[in-house]
Amino acid sequence: MQNIKRMPLIAMIIMAFVSFSNLLGLNIAGLSVLIGVAFFFVNKAFEKQPFRHSGLDIKEIGTNLKDRKIWIWVALPLIMDAVSIVISKLFLPEYIAHVLARTEIFVSFDKITLLVFQLAVLALGEEIAWRAFFQKQLYKTLPIMPVLIISSVLFAFGHFSDGNIIIVMYDIFFVFINSILYGIIFYKSKNAWTSAISHFAANLFSVIVLVFL
Repeated sequence: MQNIKRMPLIAMIIMAFVSFSNLLGLNIAGLSVLIGVAFFFVNKAFEKQPFRHSGLDIKEIGTNLKDRKIWIWVALPLIMDAVSIVISKLFLPEYIAHVLARTEIFVSFDKITLLVFQLAVLALGEEIAWRAFFQKQLYKTLPIMPVLIISSVLFAFGHFSDGNIIIVMYDIFFVFINSILYGIIFYKSKNAWTSAISHFAANLFSVIVLVFL
């Protein structure tokens, strides 16, 4: 029984180590999402949580989005992506190629319908893993600000890809900022579906704009 109770902590430690794997050239950071999603459902089953209290309640999306204040937070990651693209277009044009190269491993740019589906699945998976599981578990022992910073550092470095150090750090910085915003959305809504909507919208916007550029 005690070993089962430790499973979330063990999963979080594994997620943290895997997130830094790209720095070592292993390129398996994406596995942290699969681990987080798997342990979210394992922990949910163990604690016998209904979806309403699990952090993944699809029925609460409407209620969340009726709050006008949450829409500001939902829109902010998209705005941050627009800012990062404008700045990069002016000063760091290599950033566009860097992000597309990092992204093409997971999505198909030549098939629009498939692209949209892939981005939706990726956004939801990351939100379940890093917000509904990792952030929620860490929040049991730490205040929300350290939780947001720790989870966002891990999330950002999970997106690390080799390249010019300035471009790489620029990319990681904006991923970190958006992760903070997704974390705030989840904290306020207590629903990974809502943060996933924001995540999906920002990713879709960025991919479309970057492809056209």
